[in-house]
Amino acid sequence: MTPRPGTMRLACMFSSILLFGAAGLLLFISLQDPTELAPQQAPGIKFNIRPRQPHHDLPPGGSQDGDLKAPTERITRDLSSGAPRGRSLPAPDQPQSPLQRGTRLRLRQRRRRLLIKKMPAAATIPANSSDVPFIRPRPGTLDGRWVSLHRSQQERKRVMQEACAKYRASSSRRAVTSRHVSRIFVEDRHRVLYCEVPKAGCSNWKRVLMVLAGLASSTADIQHNTVHYGSALKRLDTFDRQGIMHRLSTYTKMLFVREPFERLVSAFRDKFEHPNSYYHPVFGKAILARYRANASREALRTGSGVRFPEFVQYLLDVHRPVGMDIHWDHVSRLCSPCLIDYDFVGKFESMEDDANFFLSLIRAPRNLTFPRFKDRHSQEARTTARIAHQYFAQLSALQRQRTYDFYYMDYLMFNYSKPFADLY
Repeated sequence: MTPRPGTMRLACMFSSILLFGAAGLLLFISLQDPTELAPQQAPGIKFNIRPRQPHHDLPPGGSQDGDLKAPTERITRDLSSGAPRGRSLPAPDQPQSPLQRGTRLRLRQRRRRLLIKKMPAAATIPANSSDVPFIRPRPGTLDGRWVSLHRSQQERKRVMQEACAKYRASSSRRAVTSRHVSRIFVEDRHRVLYCEVPKAGCSNWKRVLMVLAGLASSTADIQHNTVHYGSALKRLDTFDRQGIMHRLSTYTKMLFVREPFERLVSAFRDKFEHPNSYYHPVFGKAILARYRANASREALRTGSGVRFPEFVQYLLDVHRPVGMDIHWDHVSRLCSPCLIDYDFVGKFESMEDDANFFLSLIRAPRNLTFPRFKDRHSQEARTTARIAHQYFAQLSALQRQRTYDFYYMDYLMFNYSKPFADLY
């Protein structure tokens, strides 16, 4: 029996619709971003840390504020991937089918979502970054205070990254070596990396890390020599390259800084105004021999009695009689912040707030707070801006300017204002 013409036309139309739909589906799949079709994994763990809620059902010996969850439970989707590249969209003046217009609209919407996810945008971020998102305050914490501390962190990171992008653009392209991480201490239990900046609270921060690691029950129980001359805390450069890069990409990286002139005066007072069996014979003798005319035999024998202007002469001398020391070296050299993307930047001047905010972020035990006691020479006043000004008043205007130039990157990266009005 011969099919009727109407039936054949209907069958042809139906076949055409099916073919057109299949072609449209293939075109849509070919244009779809493959990174959205497959699950993504961040280069490192993204820290989605929330303050710990009270628990009342823990078994005896259980930790209410103990370790973070295993890494596999905290890996989140990488939201920092770039927008889709390499797409050729139809020119505006070309006629487009409804399918093409819909596809283009979806691409625009996806790009917009990716841009929103990446905000706030900052300068170039090193590859070993691990972003710390906004954190909700734990119960009992004032929302306004928490928001203020979080915004302060955002601003500090922004300023630091902009300074790096402007003056140390090549640093972000360099490979991390063991030298770059030699001042970083590791606390595996809470997945923390701390870059030590001497004279910026480093002794007490090491005490805190030892308590976090379970090596002591209280920061007050840890003596100075145990902090600085023991081997309880591991340095990052003691791991192999895989261990270094894994921790850089997955642990919370933090450093604390201090106003450079105050840090310098604090180091001078500690090392040269008190008996010291290392700094006097190693640094003091060399400084007195080079910069003090007619130094006494006793001074040359012991290295004691170095004056602040003589110490600054040594610091600024390109041909120093003895090398640089970590207590007055630049933070930019000690911690390589243009190469390593630190998640948290604290300041000595706001130590208590910043430190306890950080301890909340890493879910430290509730009873652990940053210690307030002075590690050495406890009867002596801490070095303040007023005391630092008294020491720098002993220098000429040119010496102050050269010292400011010496620490210029630290002033710029950490947004410290000029300590003297005549500096430029």
